[in-house]
Amino acid sequence: MSRETIIAAALDVLASGRFKADLARRVAMPTVSREAAHKADLQRYIDDELIPVFDRLGFATRIFRRDAAPGAFLLASRIEDAALPTVLMYGHGDVVTGVPEQWSEGLAPFTMTERDGRWYGRGTADNKGQHSVNLAALEAVLAHGPLGFNLKYLMEMGEEYGSPALAELIADEAEAFAADMLIASDGPRIGLAQPTIFLGARGGVNIHLEVVAREGYHHSGNWGGLLANPGVELSHAIAALIGPTGECLVPELTPGTIPDDVRAALARCTIETAPGDPDLDAWWGAPGLSQAERVYGWSTLEVMEIEVGNIAKPLYAIPPWAKARLQLRHPVGVDTDAILPAIRRKLDAAGFQRVQIVPATDASFPASRSDLDNEWVRFVAASIERTMGTPPVILPNLGGSLPNTIFTDTLGLPTIWVPHSYPGCGQHGADEHLPIAIVREGLAIMAGIFWDLGHR
Repeated sequence: MSRETIIAAALDVLASGRFKADLARRVAMPTVSREAAHKADLQRYIDDELIPVFDRLGFATRIFRRDAAPGAFLLASRIEDAALPTVLMYGHGDVVTGVPEQWSEGLAPFTMTERDGRWYGRGTADNKGQHSVNLAALEAVLAHGPLGFNLKYLMEMGEEYGSPALAELIADEAEAFAADMLIASDGPRIGLAQPTIFLGARGGVNIHLEVVAREGYHHSGNWGGLLANPGVELSHAIAALIGPTGECLVPELTPGTIPDDVRAALARCTIETAPGDPDLDAWWGAPGLSQAERVYGWSTLEVMEIEVGNIAKPLYAIPPWAKARLQLRHPVGVDTDAILPAIRRKLDAAGFQRVQIVPATDASFPASRSDLDNEWVRFVAASIERTMGTPPVILPNLGGSLPNTIFTDTLGLPTIWVPHSYPGCGQHGADEHLPIAIVREGLAIMAGIFWDLGHR
């Protein structure tokens, strides 16, 4: 049996239509973790989709439950020899809400539709399509013999809920999840046609601001110029935190400098857009940095939502309050305990004492990053180059946030993420999709990695 035979077997899963059928069935399950009405669907995904696959592949399965989590955790383990290296893999079967009214005509979130070389449906990119690629590649390898290494696969059903209780579970059951490295698939490649690996994730912190001036709306002709306008106050307060071209104006929210090894890695990265992606705004973001450095090596403070008055039903009156939710994405090097105090000082110094920082109820993710010069990084990069004929892009971390620190800090693992999606996939929005070309490359890449791990 050869490496080429294994890769061909993985690609046959796509050519035969089996992969499409499996993914369509999984997408049809509305596993929305933030909606209590779908709690049964979360368990059904584990029982009907995941456990049968792992049983067929010779894995022992174990289910963990935690009260804070919306769904169960599944750990599937295949230990071939205690003396062999052990790989931990990770994925999630839950999705965000469908918002069917926002999808294009003929498309629906929980019905997979093929159009223009893409599969549309909620979860095709995040994360059902990605872990389906890994499971199909595993099945192709195991159909021709043992793995040649030990494998543990963790699947959770609450990542889109903020992964509540995942850190607690890993800490409590560290021995069950012990491994030598993590290989996982989530998030996007740097570009549609650029196979990528990333070694961590930026942290994500939500910041809620609010100005409450009084009760009730007051006619702008009678009271304008006499009553403070919360919308104006909040707008100027945000401008004290974020510059007119998107630069974060609070130094404590940035890493201060980009490490030399990170800067060197990002110097080799070019952000390319694909058809359908928005045009990049070269003038936007922290000055003096490349676009790759802005996304992967620096902090971005963005306004996610802002609310004041009612545009749909105007009263032409001074509003009583204004609210905004900002989100900070930051790399390793930012003291998260210093974020809110620094914002408070910045607002006070600018004269915005009336702007309150409201405690956020949504989850936050810490930043993490594995060593760029790790032997496993070199191993996986070499395997992908052997399969694709060109080296992958190596990013120090994802621009978004993932529960990566649980694996790096609690388990002490080097983490290598091999994404099977791209930035324009529409995840978390309407028309989420997965290009079939990425599935084809992903199957070949993962089958090659699994083969190489077993023949080190």
